[in-house]
Amino acid sequence: MSATKIIHSIPSDPLTGAISVPVYQTSTFIQDAPGINKGFDYARSNNPTRKVLEDVVAQLEGGHSAFAFATGLAAIDAVLKVLSKGDEIIAVDDIYGGAYRLFTHVYEKLGVSIKYVDTTDPENVANAVSSNTKIIWIESPTNPTLKVTNIEHVARIAKSVNALLVVDNTFASPIAQQPLALGADIVIHSGTKYIGGHSDLVAGLVVTKTVELSEQIKFIQNASGGILGPWDCFLTIRGIETLDLRYRKQCENAVQVAKFLQQCKEVSEVYFPGLESHKNHTIAKKQQQGLFGGIVSFTLKNDTVAAANRFVTSTKCFKLAESLGGVKSLLCHPPQMTHASVPRERRLKAGISDSLIRLSCGIEEAEDLVADLKAALKTIEEPQLTSLSQK
Repeated sequence: MSATKIIHSIPSDPLTGAISVPVYQTSTFIQDAPGINKGFDYARSNNPTRKVLEDVVAQLEGGHSAFAFATGLAAIDAVLKVLSKGDEIIAVDDIYGGAYRLFTHVYEKLGVSIKYVDTTDPENVANAVSSNTKIIWIESPTNPTLKVTNIEHVARIAKSVNALLVVDNTFASPIAQQPLALGADIVIHSGTKYIGGHSDLVAGLVVTKTVELSEQIKFIQNASGGILGPWDCFLTIRGIETLDLRYRKQCENAVQVAKFLQQCKEVSEVYFPGLESHKNHTIAKKQQQGLFGGIVSFTLKNDTVAAANRFVTSTKCFKLAESLGGVKSLLCHPPQMTHASVPRERRLKAGISDSLIRLSCGIEEAEDLVADLKAALKTIEEPQLTSLSQK
């Protein structure tokens, strides 16, 4: 969707002509008679501000319907509720730590089995599926090692076993990637990240491809009640207005940062789909329309927690914090932060080493970000070798 279409997909208020979407801060709506209303009866079931957000996001992703939840994990949870005891999920191995925690510590206890595979090779997915497979769950790019999966190929595998393909599109955003057009059935977003874009809200979004899936998720949303409030819906709509501009600038900055890190003697490996050295650079270039996102991850040659800690506490422009996708640059140490709930052995198997650092490039000037990283790299010293296994 072009920037023009994004801007004009957000309606003005038909009642007053207000150019901004009003915040309908109400719990209930007056009815003309029992069951006869103006399309709204109770705010858990629907809200005018939320409806605008959901309609806009559905258009962004080219879906039938969208649904706004209180957090990204609430959105993930809603999708998992389509499953039953005995069902199976095939999930990308390098999965967001919060999703891993939900899968493993909640849904496995309820009788849902999960297999984690490297989905960058579709053959791994084909070998893992079974008659019990109901969902194939991928992130592309992944969090935090930025693996890229060929969505079209995996979609064909999903259809061959009558499973749903769910794609977490948070890192690529709808500006770069349209998973539904590539064969996915459901798209997930942490609206907290690029869509909101200002680090001032938490939100989750689910976009469905068909009427049937839309009815299922709508029922679950209403029955479970994990909705996004009207004020946060308003803020998310406000974020969408500048999504195209922000995301493209962040992509540009990430390219410059990744190229700089490649040249640094202190850096062992750089993970960024925009680099030709990336395993699936060609797929990413086509699938993400040449926009590789604002996230760059890297490991240090001094592959220790001590070195990582020294680096992440030495930057000035990059602020040490959870989350990503905002206008201000952030960085984190996934082994101790976003992926701390994932056992170290599984992290290492998925490529998340002890020194892995994730950068989220904001909209600052690229040269300032590079200078900040250059100064922080100088603080790393070789002594004090501490790994997570020794803590």
